[in-house]
Amino acid sequence: IAIVGVIGGIALSVFVLIALMPRRHIHFYSDEQRGEELLKILQDNKVMLFTATYTVLTPDGSLLGRFRKNYFYNLFRKRWYGFDAEGNPTLIAMEDSLILSLLRRLLGPMFGLLRTNFIIREWDPNGPPGRILGEFNRKFTLLDRYVLDLSDDRTRTLDRRMALALGVLLDTGERR
Repeated sequence: IAIVGVIGGIALSVFVLIALMPRRHIHFYSDEQRGEELLKILQDNKVMLFTATYTVLTPDGSLLGRFRKNYFYNLFRKRWYGFDAEGNPTLIAMEDSLILSLLRRLLGPMFGLLRTNFIIREWDPNGPPGRILGEFNRKFTLLDRYVLDLSDDRTRTLDRRMALALGVLLDTGERR
């Protein structure tokens, strides 16, 4: 009976934690006074066991696209998938190197020497990753500094608002 009580207590604790934990919603504003909203990222589900999805909206509520992350891939190489408003796959952002990603799992960040950088590519689920659109790199400084470099996307295939949303998700979603 004691074991059932302990298991029930743990289950109740998990339920209460999930109920109290707010969804992760991110809002972009034109200034510090929050006068004009420019973009919003909304966490789709409160409970994310295997897959996390986020919706990117314009200020008027129009759908720009979605991002999805499968937590199983984190074991080997972190990756995020981007979709347009119609649900078509548009991009994949993955860690820069499989070898470095495995070293990061084994050794940890090693005081910033093994910092996580992402390559952003066009993505077709029926084929290999397409051309490189850009990179999201963490700079080696005392404070967290990131560079979202989209200079490889000369035709501006990637909507810059989606790229900005991806940058914030890579920063906050990867606990960097």
